[in-house]
Amino acid sequence: MISGLVSAREILRWASSNETAVCAFNFSNLETLRAITSAAIEAKVPIILQITESSINYIGIDYVVAIVSAAVKQLDSPVALHLDHGKDVAICKKCIEAGFSSVMIDKSSSGFSENVATTREVIEYARKFGVSVEGELGVLPGFEENIAVHGESAMFTDAVQAARYIDATRVDSLAIAIGSVHGPYKGKNTSPRLDITRLREIKCQVGPAYPLVLHGASSVYPDLVKLCNQYGADIQDAYGLQDADIQSAVKFGITKVNIDTDIRLAFIAGIRQSLTAAPSSLDLRKHLGLAIESMKNLVIRKMGLITKV
Repeated sequence: MISGLVSAREILRWASSNETAVCAFNFSNLETLRAITSAAIEAKVPIILQITESSINYIGIDYVVAIVSAAVKQLDSPVALHLDHGKDVAICKKCIEAGFSSVMIDKSSSGFSENVATTREVIEYARKFGVSVEGELGVLPGFEENIAVHGESAMFTDAVQAARYIDATRVDSLAIAIGSVHGPYKGKNTSPRLDITRLREIKCQVGPAYPLVLHGASSVYPDLVKLCNQYGADIQDAYGLQDADIQSAVKFGITKVNIDTDIRLAFIAGIRQSLTAAPSSLDLRKHLGLAIESMKNLVIRKMGLITKV
């Protein structure tokens, strides 16, 4: 593949043809972006950089595009800049016009007809710019950013309906609900489990080459949680997907794996450790440097789990 900023469509085609998946990492500041791109330089694999609307508002959309453009110049592998969980047509258009190469329109909580109609509207606009579009069918439980879905409101993706949705919209990729959770899972000393049988049914309906997306794929590693708490955090009853479940999902058809919570945990672990080790230091660069290193190690860990080259 060529290097530089490309649509997520191109990266997912590469992943599908190589029977692997790509990591899509959320970033919310310069430090998270530097950690992700530094890991990508070392791993030499394609990546998708994604950001939510709330993080765009925090950084500023022009700054987002500028810092990603600077980062892309350092990479030999292709990169996509993707809007995660776009809530309406307006934010999707704003990101497309600003220079994003991919957007997600998330109308999964709406009725099927409204979801299809809104997705088609975004796709029609995105095609003019060569931008890829991700849709979603099914609703994940959990709490993260502006997402708040209680368990009783969650809804797994129906395989036949997924095929209907893709046929009706021609969307480039589809996020599905098969048991993962946004944010750290608050279970009874257990991790959420993926419905691999449902995934295989969906893949059978949509076709072997069609890119499916797994949201909520952080592992919430116990060692990171322990490190956070060791240095003053209070993170209790937090669980994520088992590595083996994520690998099974990739084996049976997931092409894009979204990771956010793990990045946050690594940042918190690094920054708390640094502040505790040097409580009198006012050098923000040193404190943030350890946070970047912690996140970079996490990103490399996830890349090694998900993407084969």
